[in-house]
Parts: sequence; C-alpha cells; structure tokens
Amino acid sequence: MAISFHALDEGDDDMLSEINTTPLVDVMLVLLIIFLITVPVINTSVVVRLPKEANQLSQSQPDTVLVSVDASGGTYWFDTRLNDTQSLQAHLRQVAALQPQPEVHIRGDARADFAGVARVLQAAQAAGISKVGFVTEPPAGAR
Repeated sequence: MAISFHALDEGDDDMLSEINTTPLVDVMLVLLIIFLITVPVINTSVVVRLPKEANQLSQSQPDTVLVSVDASGGTYWFDTRLNDTQSLQAHLRQVAALQPQPEVHIRGDARADFAGVARVLQAAQAAGISKVGFVTEPPAGAR
C-alpha cells in the first residue's frame, strides 16, 4: 500500500495561510448569549431594606436567662453545666411558661463549633422562647 502525492500545478488552489475564524466567532456568540441569559438570574435576590441602626448596648434584666457554650461544646445554664439537651429543654420550657417571658442570652465561645450553639437555638425554639440574643464583645477599636 503506497501513498501517492500529486504534483501541484500552477492552476491548483494555493495553500490557505489564513485562520478560519468563523467557528471561533460562533462559539463566542453562543457564550455571550449564555452569559446574557444567566446574569439576571444571578443578580436577582429578595429586595430587603436593611435597618440603619447601630448596635446598641442593652442592659441585662434581672430575669435574663444566660446559656453558655464553651469551646468544647459543653452547655451551661448560668454557671451550672448541663449534661444533655433534654435538661436544657426542660429549663427552657419552665422559662417559656413565665409571664412576661424573659430573654435568653447565648454566650458562645469563639472557638466553639456552631453545633453547640445550634443545639441551644433549636432547644429554645422547641420550648417556645420568643426572644433570643447573642452576647458578644465589641471589636478592639470600638471601645
């Protein structure tokens, strides 16, 4: 099996030395259309007018409940360590029954996993607590 090459005559087609850009333009137009279709989808969101209030210090009331989550995920009712979520829910149900209902302040250690704080929030929601707050420290320059 042999390959045969034909000699080019003077009248044959010359070699094309230009790049055919038609496929490139087609691909770019398709990408542009896709981009134009998807950008409005990405930019749409729920229109919300955010409050323009600065954070204000609030004084703890004598009946404010303090729940703490330490770095290891342990939960404390004031200064007493709670062994399980059921005891936390029992305490929160007693507080939810009081009139007026006191606020529950959650002190979460910055090194703690979110799971510990989420357990406290879930227990407060299940107990029917209407006011939950987070205790934080102001940034170093904000004092």
